[in-house]
Amino acid sequence: MCGKNVAEQPKLAVGALAYDTRTDAVGVVMDTGAVVDGRYSLRPPGGGVEWTAVRSDVRPATVADQLRPALAEANTRSRKGGSAWGA
Repeated sequence: MCGKNVAEQPKLAVGALAYDTRTDAVGVVMDTGAVVDGRYSLRPPGGGVEWTAVRSDVRPATVADQLRPALAEANTRSRKGGSAWGA
């Protein structure tokens, strides 16, 4: 989303799932108060360490964004000889 005016970026509400293009990570919006300085506070959906993302690097998370980490983990397991389905 680089090159877009900050005013053109979608505004995300607290609790919304967002995708940080800089870190290639999905996070839950924890704080929009930092939007004043052009940043969001995000936290991994399952909990973890919060991070700050520049507003121009953040967009609403798609279903594909949400599934990508689980798919990567399943692919890693299958390459190591484990079952991708946990059996």
